[in-house]
Amino acid sequence: MAQKKQIVLVDGSSYLFRAYYALPALSNSKGQPTGAIYGVINMLRRLLTDHTPDGIAVVFDPKGGSFRNTLYPAYKANRTIMPDDLQQQIQPLFRTIRALGFPLIIKEGVEADDVIATLALKAKQQGMRVLISTGDKDLAQIVDDHITLINTMTDQQLDAKGVEQKFGVPPEKIIDYLALIGDTSDNVPGIPQVGPKTAVRWLTQYGSLDNIIQHADEIPGKVGDNLRQHLQDLPLMRQLVTLLPTVNVEEDPRCLLLAPQDLPTLIQLFTELEFQTWLAELRKQKEMNVSLTTYTTILDKKTFKQWQNQLIKSAEFSLDTETTSLDPQHAQLVGISVAVHPGKAAYIPLAHDYSGAPQQLDREWVLQQLKPLLDDPARVVIGQNMKYDRQILSQYGVNIRARSWDTLLESYVLNSVGTRRDLNSLSLKYLGKGTILFTDVAGKGDEQLTFNQIPLDKATAYAAEDADIALQLHRHFFPLLKQHSSLLSVLEKIEMPLVTVLARMEMRGVLIDPALLQQQSQDLQARIQELEQEAWRLAKKTFNLNSPKQLQTIFYDELQLPILKKTPGGQPSTSEFVLQTLALDYPLPKVILEHRGLSKLKSTYTDRLPEQMDSLTHRVHTSYNQAVTATGRLSSNNPNLQNIPIRTEEGKKVRRAFVAPPGYRLVAADYSQIELRIMAHISKDPNLIQAFENRLDIHRATAAEVFGVPLTSVTPDQRRRAKAINFGLLYGMSSFGLAQQLGITQELAKKYMDTYFARYPNVYDYMQSIREQAAKQGYVETLFGRRLYVPDIHSTNSMHRRAGERAAINAPMQGSAADIIKLAMIAVDDWLVHHAKEAHMIMQVHDELVFEVPQADVERVSQHIRHLMEKAAELIVPLVVDIGEGENWEMAH
Repeated sequence: MAQKKQIVLVDGSSYLFRAYYALPALSNSKGQPTGAIYGVINMLRRLLTDHTPDGIAVVFDPKGGSFRNTLYPAYKANRTIMPDDLQQQIQPLFRTIRALGFPLIIKEGVEADDVIATLALKAKQQGMRVLISTGDKDLAQIVDDHITLINTMTDQQLDAKGVEQKFGVPPEKIIDYLALIGDTSDNVPGIPQVGPKTAVRWLTQYGSLDNIIQHADEIPGKVGDNLRQHLQDLPLMRQLVTLLPTVNVEEDPRCLLLAPQDLPTLIQLFTELEFQTWLAELRKQKEMNVSLTTYTTILDKKTFKQWQNQLIKSAEFSLDTETTSLDPQHAQLVGISVAVHPGKAAYIPLAHDYSGAPQQLDREWVLQQLKPLLDDPARVVIGQNMKYDRQILSQYGVNIRARSWDTLLESYVLNSVGTRRDLNSLSLKYLGKGTILFTDVAGKGDEQLTFNQIPLDKATAYAAEDADIALQLHRHFFPLLKQHSSLLSVLEKIEMPLVTVLARMEMRGVLIDPALLQQQSQDLQARIQELEQEAWRLAKKTFNLNSPKQLQTIFYDELQLPILKKTPGGQPSTSEFVLQTLALDYPLPKVILEHRGLSKLKSTYTDRLPEQMDSLTHRVHTSYNQAVTATGRLSSNNPNLQNIPIRTEEGKKVRRAFVAPPGYRLVAADYSQIELRIMAHISKDPNLIQAFENRLDIHRATAAEVFGVPLTSVTPDQRRRAKAINFGLLYGMSSFGLAQQLGITQELAKKYMDTYFARYPNVYDYMQSIREQAAKQGYVETLFGRRLYVPDIHSTNSMHRRAGERAAINAPMQGSAADIIKLAMIAVDDWLVHHAKEAHMIMQVHDELVFEVPQADVERVSQHIRHLMEKAAELIVPLVVDIGEGENWEMAH
C-alpha cells in the first residue's frame, strides 16, 4: 500500500510570539530588531529538515478581530499591544517567508487556528497525513489517526494517544475540557476554580459537558457552587473554544507546495538583517546555480572515455552506486554515477532491463576501467554513506583504496546532535534545495519499482543528482572541518578508516543457531504464560498485562498501591521506573516487570533473529550506524545487538545462540571499566589514579574510601553501593537519583556522595568545570577533539537544563570511550588483514569486540587483540582488556 502524502501546517502566529519571548533579542548593526525573524526562519528550516513534507503552508492571524469578538467582546482583551520591536519585524518576516518559497496564508476576519483546522480537514479528506506545528492547545481537538500536532520548540509530537496522555482526555473531549477550565491566553474564563484535574475528573465521570450540566446539582463543594452559578456561560465558552473547520479557505492542500527560493530577494533581506551564515550559504548556492546543471547518460565507450579522462584530471570526484536493494548481501549493481564539478555529473547504466531499455555498457568492462582510479591512494573519492558503496563494489572485486570522504560523516563530525542525515535533508539544510527522492522515480508501496526497471531519463536525473549533491555538500563541509584541526582529525583518523572496518564486519555477519532460539522462544512463552497466571492470581481477576489503563485500575484503585508518579495527563504512572520501585515492596509489579522483560526479549530476539538470518549465509548481518548517537558511540539495527540483556539468565541464553562455525571459536574482548579510567585520566584525581595503577577492584576500593573500612573488610553490599556511586556520578546522578537506585534516603545518598567527593576531590572539580565549560561554549570535547554539543545546557526549563548538565558530565567519558574502541577496531582490523586472514571481527557491542578465530590460532590472535586494544590510547592509567573464548558468545565471557 502506497504511503500517504504528508502536509505540514504551521501556526505562524504561535511561532512568532514564541520566538520573540523565548529567544534572545537580536538586532543588526543599525539597531533593527531581528531576533523574532531569525527564530521563526530557523524553526521553519528545521521543520523542513526534520520532516521533508510533500506540502506545507504557514498561517498567521489577521489584523483585527474575528467572529469570536462579536460573540464575546472580552475575547483576547487581556493581550497587551504588540511591542514595537516585534511589530517592526512582521513585514520583513513575511517577505522572508515568501522568498524562501513557503505558501503564506492570512485570512481577514479568520483566526489562524480556524484556517489550519479547515485545511487539515480538507487534506484528510484528500487522503493526506497532516502534521500541525503549533504551541496552541486548541488544535488538539482535531487530532485523530490522520492529524498530529508537533511542538517545534520541544519536538514533542501528539497523536490521539499523546493528547490523552498530556491533557487527560481524548481529542474529542478537548472542547468540553477547555470550556470548563477556560483559556487564559484568549481570555476565555471557564468555570472559576475548575482546573485541569477537576475537568478531567468530571469528564471521566460524566462523559461530556452536556452530562455535567445535567448532573450539576450532584457536584458538591465550592466548585459545584461555581459550576451551578455559571451554567448559563458554558454554551458560550464552548463556542469560543470550538474551532471552525469549515471557514472559507480557497487554497487546495494539494497545491500548497514549497516553491523555488527567490535568491535575489533572500540575499537582499539577509544582507539587511545581517544573517551572515545564511547569507554565505545563499551566495554559494547562487554560484552553484550560475552554471546550468548538465547530467549525462553514458551509453557508449566514446562518451565513457571522455568522462574517464575528466575523472583522471580531476583532483577529486564523487561516486554513487545504484542497485536493486538496500541489502548489500543481495543487491545487484545497476549503475554508477560520478560528478566532477557542481552541476556536472554523469550516470553509467549497467543493468536496466525494462522493456525497450537501450543497449548499455558491459558491467565488468566498466568496473575494470574504474578500478585503477578507485584503487589509487593518491586520488580523492567523495560519497554519501560510502560504507554501502564499498560493500556493493567489493562484491564485484573492486575495493576503494583511494582517499575518501563521506558527507554523511562530515556532517556528523561537525555536529552529532539531532538532524537527519539523508542526502535530501542535508541538501535542504546546507544547500537550500531538495533532491529528487527515490519514491519520485520508483513509486511507493507494492507498486514500487526496483532501480533496474526505471527508465534511463528518470534514472539519470536521480542518480547523477546524488553524485552532484554529494560533491556540493563535501565542498560545503570540508572548509568548515579544516577550520578546526581536531574535528578534521576525528574524521580522517577515526570515522573514515572505520567505514572499511564496518563494511567488512557487516558482510561477514555472525552465525546463529535457529533451533536453539526456537527452543528458547518456546521456553519463554511457557514462562510468560506462568507469569500471566501469577499476575491474575495476585490481582484476583484476569486482565491484559500490557494495558497501562487496566494496570492503573488494578494497582491504584483496587490494590491501593502508592502513587509515585503521574503521567503528563495526570494519570498514575505504570512506567518501568515506577514498577521497579513498587516491586521492592509489592509482588504484582515485580511479576509485571518480569513479564514485560521476557515478552520483549522473545519478540525482539528469540522470535525475530531466525527471521533476520540470511538464507544463504545462515548469519545475521547487523547494520552498524556511525552517525546516530550524540556521543559518537556506534549503534546497530536489524538486529540491535546493543539491547540484549547482559546479566539476566535469559539474556545469557540468547547470547548462546550466537555461535562459532566448525573449526572456529568466538573470542570476546571487553574493555574493563573504560569510562571510569577515562574519568581518572581527565580529572587527574590521585586516589582514583592510584587505585587503577595498583589494579585494584575499583568498586571495592571506592567502597573502602566511602565507608571508611579496609579493603579486606568491604562487604558485597558496600561494593554494590560503591558501584552505583561510581557509575551514577559518571552520568551526573543527583542524590535523589542515587537514593532511588539504592533504595535509601536522599539524606544518606547525599552523605555517600559528599564522602566520595572528599576522597576524590578532583572528580568534583572536573564536574564543576565541565558544567561551566558546556554553559560557556555549548559543547564539550572528547580526548580526541570530537565536539559533543549539549543543547539543553541553556534551556530555560530547569529539568531540561539539569539533564543537559548531566549529559555534559558524561559525554567526554562516553565519547572518549567510543573514540578509543573505534581506534582499537581500526588497529585490530588492520592486523587481522595482514597477519591473521582467517580470523574476523564480527561484532561490536558497547565496550566489547567479538571475533571468529580458527581454533588453532586462538591464543596468538587473542594476545595481539589484547595488546592492540590496550594500546589504542595512552592514558595516565592503564587500559585493561578482559578476553575469553568459547563455542558461543556467552561462553566467551
